Amino acid sequence: MVASLALSAAAEGGGGGLTDIDSGLFIWTLVMFAVFAGILAKFAWGPLLKIIDEREQGLRDAVQDARKSSEEAASLLEEHRAMLRDAGKEREEILKTAQADADRIKADITEKARSESESLVKRAKEQIDREKTQAIGELRGQVADIAIEAAGKIVRSSMSRDEQKRLVDDFIAELPKTQ
Repeated sequence: MVASLALSAAAEGGGGGLTDIDSGLFIWTLVMFAVFAGILAKFAWGPLLKIIDEREQGLRDAVQDARKSSEEAASLLEEHRAMLRDAGKEREEILKTAQADADRIKADITEKARSESESLVKRAKEQIDREKTQAIGELRGQVADIAIEAAGKIVRSSMSRDEQKRLVDDFIAELPKTQ
């Protein structure tokens, strides 16, 4: 509409210059501008401002959420570090307990081995003593038998004292030598 008015004014041939103002065109331009501004205000500016406000509120919410998430992340990080410290302490306690258990088991095994070795040595000494006593008993029995046999030979032969002594010495010399 404004364009048709401008064309009609130019077609009229009025030879106006650049500084000439056509009051009808001016009024219609103002009216059209006011109508257009009203339409824009009602249908464009209101929704556009509403969209801008919603966007601004969305950005504020996003920033607030980001701050909240950052605080939560920092809190979780601190909790994680605390858990790692606790896990480290627990690991150290487990290692100390395991070392103490290992030392105790080692001491028990060493004591048991020492006790068993002492027991074996004691039993071996007892067996050696028994066998020694038995061997001495057998040896005494053999010596007694030999003495009786020697006495019997001496009695059977009527020998002089020197001959008897020589006979006993010879008999003893014939005995097997043991260590």
